[in-house]
Amino acid sequence: MELDETDRAILRTLQADARTPFSEIARRIEMSSATVHDRVNRMKEAGVIEGYHAKVNPQAVGYSTSAFVGLRIEQGRDDAVAGFVDRLRGVDGVQEVHLTTGDWDVLLRVYAEDTDGLRELLFENVASTEGFARSYTMVVLGTEHDDPALPL
Repeated sequence: MELDETDRAILRTLQADARTPFSEIARRIEMSSATVHDRVNRMKEAGVIEGYHAKVNPQAVGYSTSAFVGLRIEQGRDDAVAGFVDRLRGVDGVQEVHLTTGDWDVLLRVYAEDTDGLRELLFENVASTEGFARSYTMVVLGTEHDDPALPL
């Protein structure tokens, strides 16, 4: 889907606050609410807008420890990466799973209540997953910038 400046203005507004009413977006960009509604629906159908989410502070809900974990998986099978990733999808605490280039096949963002929870997550869930070869864990000491909004 080709996005014009109006679509981008709508997306910028929704990224800043997904609860902004269409009537308010319409007022800001000087269009009708119906037009904004139609454009948003087109962007949803095209997969540009994937959903609406509340940004939750992990520490406020008990996850005081987070880490990035680089994983190397066993090679030799065509389905090695896909199967490994599928097994990680259901692991509590695994927030993000990225296929990467370089030293690691997979990069995870994980959350745990504390370091004991992180150890349990890594040893009992990740390292015991079929296909696991080795890992490298970087515990997050603090997050200075976390902006999920894309530059539009």
